[in-house]
Amino acid sequence: MKTLCEKYARKLVKQGLTAPGDPIVGGLDAELVWNRQDQRIKELAILFDELSINSLIFSKPAEPFATIIDFLASRYPDTIRPEDTETRTFLHDIPVCREFSAQAIVANLKKRKAVIIPGNGIISYGTVTPEQGFVFYSSTIFACFVLFFSEYMKEAKTGTIDTEFQAAFDKAVSHLPAPRTDLPTLATGPHNDEEIILSAMAEAGKAVVEYGLVDSFFGNISYRLGKIIYISQTGSSLEELQGCIDPCPMDGSSTAGLTASSELTAHEDVYRRTPVDCILHGHPKFTVIMSMDCDRTDCKNRGKCHVACTECRSIEGVPIVPGEVGTGPTGLCNTLPPAVASCGTAIVHGHGLFASGVTDFNEPFKRLLETENLCRKLYFERLSRLID
Repeated sequence: MKTLCEKYARKLVKQGLTAPGDPIVGGLDAELVWNRQDQRIKELAILFDELSINSLIFSKPAEPFATIIDFLASRYPDTIRPEDTETRTFLHDIPVCREFSAQAIVANLKKRKAVIIPGNGIISYGTVTPEQGFVFYSSTIFACFVLFFSEYMKEAKTGTIDTEFQAAFDKAVSHLPAPRTDLPTLATGPHNDEEIILSAMAEAGKAVVEYGLVDSFFGNISYRLGKIIYISQTGSSLEELQGCIDPCPMDGSSTAGLTASSELTAHEDVYRRTPVDCILHGHPKFTVIMSMDCDRTDCKNRGKCHVACTECRSIEGVPIVPGEVGTGPTGLCNTLPPAVASCGTAIVHGHGLFASGVTDFNEPFKRLLETENLCRKLYFERLSRLID
């Protein structure tokens, strides 16, 4: 268990979510162990007695996330309610706890999977493995980032930005890393062998995480060989795909699809409609932010944009579509395939980007990165026009 605690502490730092040496990760197996010693562990250890958990993550976020989260906590003193898909899928909302005490933290974690303690950081937990706490911690940061920049854009449009928001925004922007424009050199296709396909998928998945084009390590990836779709398993880590890819016959003649990505149906329909052989799906932050930027204030579907938007919206020719994760009447399996078929790339409202390619993952990765950089550029260009 201690090895796992140390692993996810390193992951938090590697992905730029926390500063080196800051994460505290605890795990309960035969005994309670921690990745490092800290005076706050005495209080945190009480959580293992009060909650049905086997692991816990506590850390102050790195910048710009610390500034963003503390500002949102000051604006929404009890509960932060982002509207992105990650929040709907994992968090629902994010409670704010005003004191670092086991009693107060337990009261919040009995209802939710992560809690923000302003000035201190975020606490999340897992019931099976520290990986769960890592996902909830990362999703909290992602959701707050999207909400912060989305809210700033909304207030810029109405001219209601106050001095506190402006100061927090300026500080957060000063800590944004420069956009990456270099591309990884991924295996060239076509790939006609299962072993080569699995290796190429693992390589591409790792690059998506390394470039920060996904929340936590989620997203999905697939490759078609004849009538078989190789697709990442549901909940799998894109940077650790070995053993987590399912071969799914398109005729449904196998039960492999039971553990496959929840978006298998959408991938299948894209392949039926187009001659592409691979699909990459990530959650680039500014792409998600721009997908939620809409000037309509009188829309009858306001508040249900992620499932009921009827506007024909796009970003520089890339369509934006509604759709929930998975299948069903409002599932993205209904909206995504025709959109990807039309131009090779599509954005799902509040969720992320799907990009397809012929023969190998170099093309969809390039589309993923270029679309995110374009959305970031457009965000600040729109702000400039509004504020100037």
